[in-house]
Amino acid sequence: MQAHRQITDEIALFDFVEGLGPLVVSAPHVGTHIPPYLTGQFNATGLGVHETDYHVHRLFDFARDLGASTLFATHSRYVIDLNRAPDNASLYPGKFETDLCPLSDFDRRPIYAHTTPDAGEVIRRRDVYWRPYHDQLRATLDAAVARHGYALLIDAHSIRPSIPDLFEGRLPDLNFGLNDGRSASPAVAEIIRLWGDAEGRYSHVIDGRFKGGYTTRHYGQPAQGIHAVQIEIVQDTYLNMAAPHLYDADIAAPLSHTLRPLVEALLEALPRL
Repeated sequence: MQAHRQITDEIALFDFVEGLGPLVVSAPHVGTHIPPYLTGQFNATGLGVHETDYHVHRLFDFARDLGASTLFATHSRYVIDLNRAPDNASLYPGKFETDLCPLSDFDRRPIYAHTTPDAGEVIRRRDVYWRPYHDQLRATLDAAVARHGYALLIDAHSIRPSIPDLFEGRLPDLNFGLNDGRSASPAVAEIIRLWGDAEGRYSHVIDGRFKGGYTTRHYGQPAQGIHAVQIEIVQDTYLNMAAPHLYDADIAAPLSHTLRPLVEALLEALPRL
């Protein structure tokens, strides 16, 4: 495996490790970095970056044992949301959602102190931050298909247990997004269902409140050999919510150990699809 770092500002824009297998794991919302030129523009809510998918990529540490390529963001989604379309098209029409360059958190609290980004600034961030990430993801998936004839993209996300402006009550523990069955073969959904029925510890749903963001919808093209699955994980299944920014290995280990056989089952099935 070869590690690459795309340099932007004073830290890498993303961490990428190239594997030779068909599995690609992306985590576009794990970053917390805010470039210095923006720190004076954000208010305390913005600087708090509380909508980060804290440490969710660590649940997939096993992926590199499976020969996976991994692509993890380092910059906060408040800088630009890597899981939104470049034209800021809505993912869930009629429902509240944040923008390509968010103006608020999920509780609708503003994240800017005074001036919000204008159209030119949004384009600049898209070119500087968004595009290199997706260029890398595109190249990685294409390389996997060239080697194996297919690729499995896992887009890893996490979310607070309760966000009234996004959903009522509590989500299932694991929310699998397949773009209403369009981002992967029907066999993928069946494997997830069978795994969920047998696993039993964690509640799950397929194409529930979250059906997959831009990444899953754009790259999931089973006819071209790319099967994409978003996994939105409720954070109290792997974080200590008394200190919600801290990864708790004791809480997380059972979930990580449970996810591995699911990913292995998907990888085993894909050559036959």
